[in-house]
Amino acid sequence: MAKLAVNVDHVATIREARGIDAPDPVLAAGIAELAGADGIICHLREDRRHINDRDLKLLRETVKTKLNMEMAAVDEMVEIAISVKPDMVTLVPEKREELTTEGGLDVMARSAHYSEVVGRLHEAGIKVSFFIDPDPEQVGAARDCQGDIIEIHTGHYAEAESEDEAEKRFERVIRAAQTASSVDLGISAGHGLNYQNIKRFKKLPLVQEYSIGHSIVAMAVLVGFEKAVREMMDLVKAF
Repeated sequence: MAKLAVNVDHVATIREARGIDAPDPVLAAGIAELAGADGIICHLREDRRHINDRDLKLLRETVKTKLNMEMAAVDEMVEIAISVKPDMVTLVPEKREELTTEGGLDVMARSAHYSEVVGRLHEAGIKVSFFIDPDPEQVGAARDCQGDIIEIHTGHYAEAESEDEAEKRFERVIRAAQTASSVDLGISAGHGLNYQNIKRFKKLPLVQEYSIGHSIVAMAVLVGFEKAVREMMDLVKAF
């Protein structure tokens, strides 16, 4: 049975739109856990555009399931992670001008650097996931860098404009998951997944966990956060 980790970044995005203290992503994380979520995700970006240092600290103090800190592989973030000690870190690419993460990390391009980062995090007892495009070569690079998990970037699949195109892009996700399974990497998937396009993943039981945020926050505006999480949980647990 697959697990669901809820990303609370965009609760913070709404807060920052007004520059006030509500809604609180820490409170949202608690509601998500009460609704049955298996983990909480937050992305501490270098520009602090949504999640901030206070949020991360309080999330570490209050999350009872599993806290996954998304971050760029830079010294500042490595030092923060070692200090805060989330249960795991997901290394992601980061550009100041992007609205949200646009693609997977190119692990092959800087494998020596990523190996060093993974080593530092492992020394602190923190598991490491690589957020990568569904490319078997990137899967292999993540394994070579001693990563524990890959998170398959599903954004291109989610952006498909037809069912045929979605199916073709989903085949890439399948191949990446199969490659990861063959080298004993943990497998998660996320980015752009919603209450409709996630249904195709019922055909891919290799995925152990789904990382979902924006679509849950968007649904929560209409039905409330607890109900939005429970509805996504119902879909994921059916896998």
